[in-house]
Amino acid sequence: MDTTLIQLISIVLLILGILGTFIPVLPGLLLSLCGLLIYKFGTDAPLDMVYIWIFVFLTAVSVILNYVIPARTNRKYGGTRWGSVGSVIGTLVGMFFIPVPFGFLIGMFLGVFVGELLHDASDKKKAWNSTKGAFIGFLYGTSFNFMVGLAMFLVVLFDIL
Repeated sequence: MDTTLIQLISIVLLILGILGTFIPVLPGLLLSLCGLLIYKFGTDAPLDMVYIWIFVFLTAVSVILNYVIPARTNRKYGGTRWGSVGSVIGTLVGMFFIPVPFGFLIGMFLGVFVGELLHDASDKKKAWNSTKGAFIGFLYGTSFNFMVGLAMFLVVLFDIL
């Protein structure tokens, strides 16, 4: 296969991966990582293997943090373990049972809110603050994913140029 075509495919995957950090239908960093791997092993790119290992590590960390950060920031904003568990359960339920593009996000927020209300039904303000904390955590995780995806894109772009 032509090197230019492989480079083009890699760039397209990297761009789709960056978009996937915001659009939940796309598997974000996994697409970016595929683009990076196709570029490295599909061409005779002089890209050092240390970049591959760093980005594989950061992608694995990202997958874990996408579930952990919202639960942790939920607690920081006054949430309880009930809200943290609700966050994880809501995210998973939202991914599969809320048929809209941001179903996982809606599920996460509802999970935190409902979890906190199950813990203490009389304190709606605490449940709301906990939900805000989960949202802030989601923003942290999305920002991290975006930066890692952008870094992969820039490493490949600079290597091509």
